Amino acid sequence: QVQFVESGGGLVQAGGSLRLSCVASVSMFNLRPMGWYRQAPGKQRELVAGIGSSGTVNYGDSVKGRFTISRDNAKNTVYLQMNSLTAEDTAVYYCNVRPPWQDYWGQGTQVTVSS
Repeated sequence: QVQFVESGGGLVQAGGSLRLSCVASVSMFNLRPMGWYRQAPGKQRELVAGIGSSGTVNYGDSVKGRFTISRDNAKNTVYLQMNSLTAEDTAVYYCNVRPPWQDYWGQGTQVTVSS
């Protein structure tokens, strides 16, 4: 059964850091490109960072230089290290494959950055 379970969110002051984790219950995880997405109130869900099966990474312009995506194939887990957080990073963060399977979004993890 496909499942994405995100964790690690919370309330943090501007300039702070958080590390998000996502355990993905998907077959052939090591072969699948994965992504972290976020949805802020009143906005569409957007791709924040992606990582390919070979480890190639890419980032949205707004998070370049601040966020780092990584994966541990032995644990079926994807991470998102977020540094220098700003109020604009406040959102619910989700992980999914790339492109995303629309019927299988997890509950997400809330990140709130206070300014």
